[in-house]
Amino acid sequence: MQTQILERMESDVRTYSRSFPVVFTKAQNARLTDEDGREYIDFLAGAGTLNYGHNNPHIKQALLEYLAEDNIIHGLDFWTAAKRDYLETLEEVVLKPRGLDYKVQFPGPTGTNAVEAAIRLARNAKGRHNVVTFTNGFHGVTMGALATTGNRKFREATGGVPTVGGSFLPFDGYMGESTDTLDYFEKLLGDKSGGLDVPAAVIIETVQGEGGINVAGLDWLKRLEQICRDHDILLIADDIQAGCGRTGKFFSFEHAGITPDIVTNSKSLSGLGLPFAQVLMRPELDVWKPGQYNGTFRGFALAFTTAAAALREYWADDAFEKEVARKGEVVAKRFQRIAGMLNELGFEATERGRGLMRGIDVGSGDVADKITHKAFENGLVIETSGQDGEVVKCLCPLTITDEELTRGLDILEASAREALS
Repeated sequence: MQTQILERMESDVRTYSRSFPVVFTKAQNARLTDEDGREYIDFLAGAGTLNYGHNNPHIKQALLEYLAEDNIIHGLDFWTAAKRDYLETLEEVVLKPRGLDYKVQFPGPTGTNAVEAAIRLARNAKGRHNVVTFTNGFHGVTMGALATTGNRKFREATGGVPTVGGSFLPFDGYMGESTDTLDYFEKLLGDKSGGLDVPAAVIIETVQGEGGINVAGLDWLKRLEQICRDHDILLIADDIQAGCGRTGKFFSFEHAGITPDIVTNSKSLSGLGLPFAQVLMRPELDVWKPGQYNGTFRGFALAFTTAAAALREYWADDAFEKEVARKGEVVAKRFQRIAGMLNELGFEATERGRGLMRGIDVGSGDVADKITHKAFENGLVIETSGQDGEVVKCLCPLTITDEELTRGLDILEASAREALS
């Protein structure tokens, strides 16, 4: 396997190739193949970018047909037939059935583009600078998004340039199960000497991915929404990793029955791994002046095409979300069993998550690394998350077959036992 040119020329900032040091060449649904012909079950799925699997045939066919007809590929923010088709599909398949009335902004191709736009929009609309964010949150590594990202590893890489504009509060469960951390938020809002500038917005992941699969309780989310309403604060749902069906609903906040003012989507939005992001906003919040937030790749017609195909194929009814919920229960029960086994071996472990966004907290990054490294040796690609990488995280494709899912879980369980016995 030839890796010399890759190791010599690619920046040391690379990460995934260190954990999975092979050259991948082929992929189909939940299986990856390296150039030596070895197959792996994929429980990473592009860090949640491939919810519909690798090379999904329905979505890929839409792309091939679009390319074959010399249609618009790059068009800045021109109106195109591809954009119109996407917006019509989004409205009819996703927004109207959920009673949601949002305008749509295409800020650029990545999740951090969407977060930057959402934060700036909130500040523009409210005339305030502060944005409340939460411990262990991850919202991107560009400067505005970075100010709302908890892990200091990312903030330390600015070379000493301060990140400003974000105020961190404890996420649900951060102070222990017996403490409702929103009591602290309400106390600060009611105390003019509490040191918290009244925020323009609160940004929240309902399930924290990078932060370690920390799950916000549904009642906690409902209370957070009410606090925002009571204090004229905008609620931003960062649904970049937890959205597009990952938790079992198209939007992760649907479980709580709340309606954010602003929503960010990216990762699996295109359906095929193409870079694509959007910001959804209540119509009255669309206070942008023309060109006030722009970018060369605001409208990627190929991604419009594949995203529309994904919505039509998987979200026209509730069959797909029921399948995700069913598979999520399979993973949850198996992760509970693996956690129980680890406890018997003397390693404290717990399972958590929602839908097919699940993790096993083993308390130590070293322990988690031993498990995931052994799993890779045995044919499973799976990563870790959390402040110390202590959570073994499952982000398998939502389209994974039962056979692939069982095989991957078998490998993980055997690898955990093998690595730690």
